[in-house]
Amino acid sequence: MFDIGFWELMIIGLVALLVVGPERLPKLAYTAGKWLGKGRAMIGSIKTEIDREMKADELNRIVEEQKKLLDPLESVIEETEGAMNQFQENATAEDDTEKQEDPELDDASDPSLSESAK
Repeated sequence: MFDIGFWELMIIGLVALLVVGPERLPKLAYTAGKWLGKGRAMIGSIKTEIDREMKADELNRIVEEQKKLLDPLESVIEETEGAMNQFQENATAEDDTEKQEDPELDDASDPSLSESAK
């Protein structure tokens, strides 16, 4: 962050010792450390919150993409169900038509009737 070396820190410490005095310098160092710790904690929490928001946005984007992919699939499923239902209705209607045209077909298909006829 800052390009401060050992000699720069020594000069800052010496100036602080001369300005503040030896009695209040430890309390000043403690207070400065406390403020730096709070600042770092605040920056860390902000970073964490930003990361969390970015992940939430990414997940929302992925969910939207999946919904776009599922829409055509759902329409294909609905079309297939409709075709199957129509096929079943047609097969049932043809079966009913065949039974009405040939009543002996019902007797031949029912084994109990064919046994009693014997």
